[in-house]
Parts: sequence; structure tokens; C-alpha cells
Amino acid sequence: MEMTVYRGRPENTEGRLLKEIKAYNLLDSLGIDYVRIDHQPTATIEACFEVEKLLGTKICKNLFLTTANKTHFYLYFVQGDKKFKTAYVSKQAGCSRLSFAAEDYLEKFLDLTPGSVTVLGLMNDRENNVRLLIDEDILKQEYVGMHPCINTSSIKLKTEDLIKKLLPAMGHDYTVIKAVKSNKEV
Repeated sequence: MEMTVYRGRPENTEGRLLKEIKAYNLLDSLGIDYVRIDHQPTATIEACFEVEKLLGTKICKNLFLTTANKTHFYLYFVQGDKKFKTAYVSKQAGCSRLSFAAEDYLEKFLDLTPGSVTVLGLMNDRENNVRLLIDEDILKQEYVGMHPCINTSSIKLKTEDLIKKLLPAMGHDYTVIKAVKSNKEV
């Protein structure tokens, strides 16, 4: 499949899931400019490398996490090439050791499926069951790349639009997770 970069939403939405269309509707309603690429499913960050080249930005990794007792849930938005250091992130989030949450919680709170996890899923979390954690290095980037609630498309938008427009519109704040500087900090 040849990949083409498009400005904004698809002209023809036939065959696209409602949650993807809702993501475009939200971005458009906020006046957020974005570019989009449609592609084969990318269930891993490694599968996104070609998409990153075409978009001209890194696709960020979104990890859906929970505490051991499954009472608190987190979405960790981090650069795709970074490793998840659970003890380090858990400590900064102020909670017990985080681990990956079960699929049923992902669908229940964010209406997402594995491989399609994205910050845009927070639009479905009106009760703020999920706390957003953002790696500080993302905030230093001009653009961020993510899926629009489905892993057969990827979008690129300004980080400033994510922070100043999108997150407030979705009713979510965030906690900055400081980048690991050395193994001693883990």
C-alpha cells in the first residue's frame, strides 16, 4: 500500500470506525491543523518507522497502565524509542508499581483496542478514570504523532495544540514524567 500524506480528515469516511471519525471531528471543532497518513495496521512502535519518515515526526507510544489493585489507571504518553521503566514512572506518578492494564479496561474507559492506544482516546473518558502522564521530552518537540483511535491511520499535530487546546477540551490535565538521565535514577 502506497502511503500518501493528507491534510486533515479523509474526504470519504465510508468503512471507517465511528471512534476515528469522532477524533477528526474533535480536532476540526478545535481548529487544530493536522496531517494524516493511512496505512496497514501498525500494532507496534517498530511498525510505525516508515510512517514516521513520511510524517516527519516520531509516533509516540501510549501505554495503558494500572496499579496492582486495579483502582487507578494511567495513560503514559512517551517517545516511541524510550523504554518503560516501571519503578521510575510509578514513583513520579505517586503510586504503587504500575503494570499494563487489561484490554477490557482499555475498552471500558477509552473505547480503544490494543495497538490503537492514543491520547485521543481520552475524549471518551468523561469521568476522568484515566490520568495522563507525559514524558517531558515530548513537551520539547514541536510536533507529536499518534493514531486517531485506530491503528490504520496516523496523524501529526503541534504539541502546543495538544497541550493548550486538545487536552483542556477533553477535560484532562497531565503529569510530567521526567526523563531518565541514568540507570541510577531508575
